[in-house]
Amino acid sequence: MENVLITNEKRFKELKENFKKGGAEKLHLLADFDKTLTKAFSNGKKINSLISVLRDNNCLTPDYAGKANALYEKYYPIEKNLLLPLEERKKAMEEWWTKHFELLIQSKLNIKDIESAVMNQDVVLREGAVDLLNFLKEKNIPLVILSSSGLGEESVKLYLEKRNMLFENIHIISNAFEWDEQNYAVGIKKPIIHTLSKDETAIKDFPEIFKRVKERKNVVLLGDSVSDVEMITGFDYDNLVKIGFLNEDIETNLQDYKKAFDVLILQDSSVDFLNDFLKEIIE
Repeated sequence: MENVLITNEKRFKELKENFKKGGAEKLHLLADFDKTLTKAFSNGKKINSLISVLRDNNCLTPDYAGKANALYEKYYPIEKNLLLPLEERKKAMEEWWTKHFELLIQSKLNIKDIESAVMNQDVVLREGAVDLLNFLKEKNIPLVILSSSGLGEESVKLYLEKRNMLFENIHIISNAFEWDEQNYAVGIKKPIIHTLSKDETAIKDFPEIFKRVKERKNVVLLGDSVSDVEMITGFDYDNLVKIGFLNEDIETNLQDYKKAFDVLILQDSSVDFLNDFLKEIIE
């Protein structure tokens, strides 16, 4: 399939057979959201995340966009610089998320602002993702979304809800705001989940979600960052297929992604490969 790279064909075939033996009852999916279930580009424009929509559409106080953009320009290059030590990058991400959450609160973030952002037409599900979500619902296969979203779990829930895709088999682990009676953000619950702390966000720390997946030890992991492979940390799995979405800077990042993932989907392409894989191991 075009724009799909399997890093080790022999190992992947062995994993596929193991998944077939387990069937739907032993399977769950663990996925990032931004640029994984959603596209990285829309109408030729780079869409960084749901939070970028809020920033670029002047939804909050007049000074919010400039301050948010300054944080982005300072910290985003650090996030993507794989030559820097991991601990240094983690510290920077913790600073970025903390400062940005404080800025959102100061800028009078309201639930209505999140609703406005999630309804923006630039943020779209990846091609084939609707079929994927419907298939998982039909087969009652849990999908755990572990997102470091700068707009918190409300944004992912609202995004799927507004598109009639928030099914009972979907479970979301993300940052969570504290709200006042007028639905303004007044705080953020700890610990903060950022792009490089997913290895510290163990599913077993969320009992209601963990009990849904603890016996489903065949896992398909989806992410657009090398650090997303750490989402599985602390989970006692039997078989794991890691699918990475390498959306840009392919020549620069290809070798690192090949080391981290079993399958690479390149150029912001569809999830058709994943849909075919699931049908092969279940039907």
